[in-house]
Order: sequence, then C-alpha cells, then structure tokens
Amino acid sequence: MIPFSVLDLAPVPEGSDAARAFRATLDLARLAERRGFRRFWLAEHHNMPGVASAATAVVVGYVAGGTSTIRVGSGGVMLPNHAPLVIAEQFGTLASLYPGRIDLGLGRAPGTDPLTARALRRDGLRADTFPNDVVELQSYFLPAAPGQLVRAVPGAGLDVPIWLLGSSTFSARLAAALGLPFAFASHFAPDQLEAALDIYRREFQPSEALERPCAMPTVSVVAADTDAEARRLFTSIQQQFAALRRGTPGQLPPPVDSMEGRWSALEQAGVEHALRHAIVGSPDTVRRGLDAFIRLTAADELMVTGHIYDHAARLRSLELVADARDALAAGRAAAV
Repeated sequence: MIPFSVLDLAPVPEGSDAARAFRATLDLARLAERRGFRRFWLAEHHNMPGVASAATAVVVGYVAGGTSTIRVGSGGVMLPNHAPLVIAEQFGTLASLYPGRIDLGLGRAPGTDPLTARALRRDGLRADTFPNDVVELQSYFLPAAPGQLVRAVPGAGLDVPIWLLGSSTFSARLAAALGLPFAFASHFAPDQLEAALDIYRREFQPSEALERPCAMPTVSVVAADTDAEARRLFTSIQQQFAALRRGTPGQLPPPVDSMEGRWSALEQAGVEHALRHAIVGSPDTVRRGLDAFIRLTAADELMVTGHIYDHAARLRSLELVADARDALAAGRAAAV
C-alpha cells in the first residue's frame, strides 16, 4: 500500500485562538505518528484568521520537537515571499535539530491576498523567478565549495528533501525538469490534476535527488461513523470556502445541519467544484473513495487533509482514515 501523509494548517476554530490551535495540531501529529503516517506538513498562509501556520518553519519545529519519528515539513513555504538563503538557513536549522525528519515543500503562490502580499514586500514579478530561486535554494544545501563566499549556515551539506507543490501544470513541468518529487493541491484546485500528473511523469528527468517520478496528490477527507455525521462535519469546510470566495475569511465555523440559505447558488457551485474530490462519509464510504482516488491518480503517496471544528471529531476522522488505509492494504495483499 502506498504511504499516507497529513497536511495541516493549524486551523483556528471559532471561539479559539492560535495557542490552542497549535496544541491541537501537535496532538493530531502525534496521532498521525502513532498510526504510521509518513509525513506531517504545514502550509504558509497570511492574514487568514482561521489559519495559524503563517510562520511555517517555527510551527514545523514545534511539531518536530513534539514527535519523534514522523517526517515534518512545509506544504509549503511560498518561496517568492522569501530570500532562498533565509529558507535554506531556516530548514538547515530544522534539519540540524531533527536530522532525517525534515521536508521542504515549495510553492510559488503568495499564500494570501494582493494587499497582504504587498505588506510581505512581495514583488509580483518574483513568481517569474521561481525556477531560478528553487535552483539557488538547492545550491545552498550542497557541500560548500572552497572559496564559496555565500553559504547557508546551517544548511550546507545537509539532507533536506525538496518537493515542488502546485495547483497547475507549471510546477509539474518544473518538478519534472529538476527531477524533484511533486505534490498537487487537488484538495482545492482539482481542474488540472490529471494533466499535471501526466506532464510530470512524462517529462520527468532523473536527478541526484530522485531516480523516478514521485507524485503525491492531496485530498480532503472527512470521516465519521455515519455518512450523515461526516456530511455535517464537512459543512465547516464548505462555510469556510464560501467565506473565502466572498473575500471575508474567518475562523473555522461550527458545522450546521444544512447549508441551505448559507450560500448563493453561484457560491455553492464554486465550492462544490473546488471540493469535488473530497471524500466525506462513513468508514466504508471513505475506504471506497480513497481507493478510487488512488486509482485515478496512480499516486505514489497520498496526502490527506481535513479541517473539522471539533478536535475530538478531527482525531476520530484521522483514525478512520488510517483504518481505511489498513483495510485497503489488507485487501490488496489478499488479492495477490
């Protein structure tokens, strides 16, 4: 069975705060570690009241320090917001503290709205330099050459696997050209999923980092004991996505019995389209959904995400995902 991993944004439920969100994220990471998930990634977002993982490297260190074996990383750092040297130093520091456990996933979007991007001193043209910035960042992890004037300290000579993240075909082509592993954001941008994976695999060039393509799509999963309860829990995500489309992001709202009257027909269509790969339901529904998604994407690894208002329900959902993974593995082993 392919490995499963977790993407988290340290979600802040209504009535909570960042401190409690971080503790809940660490609790989730510890559960993921116990249940055999391979990675636990955190994503950079800014000026979003419902997301506490803005200082991504700091939260990665917090989670890595509170776990012992699971790989922890960024999913991702939005590289155009930062100087490559600074990111090399940050993740070189993390890799020095937690050797063999740190991943560096890179994206080229701002992770925020245009006004906040300006506050980050982000030049809109810097996305155009993303390929060169990735190559520069890679160079800082190479062993320092004699006479090299600029080094990442710490960073030089350390093993920090770099992943490229994308929601279109751009990063798929770049990951293929550089011979890097590729993660696709199908949990919110499903339109180019199959095209991007096809391009990545077809154009992949082996590198020192990777001999063959490694594709990891991300999918939203909300699992509960019944389909009805899972659908109810999922309304928190639906409300949050609708608020984003209105330009009014907020904390993660509690679930509701029905979304009727809470969004317009246009908003509903947009949210349902963005979340069309989401897997929501009982253990049997989730197992079938995971199996179908893995077959659709031929994933080498699967990353799951699922923001749920109630922390106990969030933990229960991840437990059920792990059970579904194990059941799929047992079924495939029996079929051999």
